[in-house]
Amino acid sequence: MHPTVSKVTDRIIERSRTTRRDYLAQMEALGAREPHRGTLSCGNLAHGFAACGQDDKDTLKFMNRANVAIVSAYNDMLSAHQPYHRFPDIIRDAAHGMGSVTQFAGGTPAMCDGVTQGQPGMELSLFSRDTIAMSTAIALSHNMFDATLLLGICDKIVPGLLIGALSFGYLPTILVPSGPMPSGLPNREKQRIRQLYAEGKIDRDELLEAESKSYHSPGTCTFYGTANSNQLLVEVMGLHLPGAAFVNPGTPLRDALTRAATEQVIRLSKPNGGTLGLAHMVDEKSIVNALVALLATGGSTNHTIHWVAIARAAGIQINWQDYAELSSVVPSVTRIYPNGQEDVNAFHQAGGTPYLIQQLLAAGFLHNDVETVVGHGLDRYARMPEWKNDELQWVPAEAESRNPDVLASPERPFAPDGGLRVLDGNLGRGVIKVSAVAPSHRRVEAPAVVFDSQDQLRHAFESGALDRDCVVVVRFQGPRANGMPELHKLTPYLGVLQDRGFSVALVTDGRMSGASGKVPAAIHVYPEALDGGPLARVQDGDLVCVDANEGKLAIQVSEPELADRPLAGADLSGSQQGYGRELFGWFRRAAGNPEQGGSFFWNHES
Repeated sequence: MHPTVSKVTDRIIERSRTTRRDYLAQMEALGAREPHRGTLSCGNLAHGFAACGQDDKDTLKFMNRANVAIVSAYNDMLSAHQPYHRFPDIIRDAAHGMGSVTQFAGGTPAMCDGVTQGQPGMELSLFSRDTIAMSTAIALSHNMFDATLLLGICDKIVPGLLIGALSFGYLPTILVPSGPMPSGLPNREKQRIRQLYAEGKIDRDELLEAESKSYHSPGTCTFYGTANSNQLLVEVMGLHLPGAAFVNPGTPLRDALTRAATEQVIRLSKPNGGTLGLAHMVDEKSIVNALVALLATGGSTNHTIHWVAIARAAGIQINWQDYAELSSVVPSVTRIYPNGQEDVNAFHQAGGTPYLIQQLLAAGFLHNDVETVVGHGLDRYARMPEWKNDELQWVPAEAESRNPDVLASPERPFAPDGGLRVLDGNLGRGVIKVSAVAPSHRRVEAPAVVFDSQDQLRHAFESGALDRDCVVVVRFQGPRANGMPELHKLTPYLGVLQDRGFSVALVTDGRMSGASGKVPAAIHVYPEALDGGPLARVQDGDLVCVDANEGKLAIQVSEPELADRPLAGADLSGSQQGYGRELFGWFRRAAGNPEQGGSFFWNHES
């Protein structure tokens, strides 16, 4: 193992010793009696299988076969999740073939951040993760199940499903993806058209036509944002079947993988002699493996929040320093949009996750000594699935990348580090992703232009007021203020300013999503402005420095002067009501800071 990976892993193990021990003890106690439906009264059990056919009732009565829970985030609106409408029937048929039963245990919400970007609904996005976690817990609370299949892909959905399922970590669990849509409009062209629209050079009809050619069919959006980062990280943690992440929907191979996931989770169940649950597979080493994979591929900055929360659900405590130290040594080995021009389909065709895992294992960046859903050892994931002769087969990962411009090796990386940095200074603590930021733009020192909303920035851009070197500060965007929305809608405006030759950066207590791009953005900054953080004292014209090279986030104002300034206020009433936001007041008030995972679940624990 690389010494830094070993050091960070050991530190996480030591830091988590008490919370991890307590979590595993709770899982052992909860899982001590199987099958759990054996603890139910006759009335309970009769309710539990009342809607089943007679054969399934007979199977469940005798307790010697597995009952698999399906928890699905299916809906018709999310292109990534629309294919899931077929999955329960495939799963049910596969379970019957194993002499077992499956029940659709519950559905969870699933919102599309692509639809809600810049809209009021985006202010519920982060909180949807914890809502999904609670929905998952409710689905599994009936105590009827011996194993779980989680059907989810997108941004907050996979983290929410995992957090909820980890409360039932004694159950074996497999995540079942549906795969990305085929490639559409080339990303370079999509990016060009968006900027033309931001500059007012094309109309809305032309923009919509381009967007519709980009997002055009069932399946996950093909850029490497949070959704596809989810899929890659989950596979590197051994919670998918090998190579399952990026197989397109509606193909014989995808259906075969869904059947195989069902059969495998049944084999892992206690009625079939299994002894390990999700709690044993999500451990300190698998969490570190996920962080390494995130950094090696330039994945979503959202996971500096989400994977903290997932780890905490398993009794594991990680922080941004762990990310930063790993990032300093983990090489960047992919170029996938927005960090390049090709998409996840090109990544998969180049060798995909199996090749990535094989290479990172060989270079000592991943722990092989982990439990996975297909057995002990992550090297089992250096295999690619194929549909051949009407049969699912796995073949060894490619020895060499089929497209070195998209997927490289650690010996010949695109960059020597992972491109994620932690920023500290008298403006607070945040993160910055520089995978797609040119070295010449990684340090910006310029006067601040302060906004309290995205719309204020848009108006200033359209009026020409931002045609200068500037550090754009967008504050009152943290979880307690308005739910910490993604500010991806700002990307085209800031990109245009940079293209015009101005030195520009963004500083915000909000998020910038998995599509963080070429403009340096200090994001997730805390303490957030609503909590009296330094961002609430910044004024127009203050000289602000965003330095990704030195990890610095500072305002050139003396500490006494900054402390004497009054805290700015903001009218947040427009974020408190309407579009369901009035129902989430407790979430806003109780949310932890981003480095704690932005969750209220553990915010009040010591």
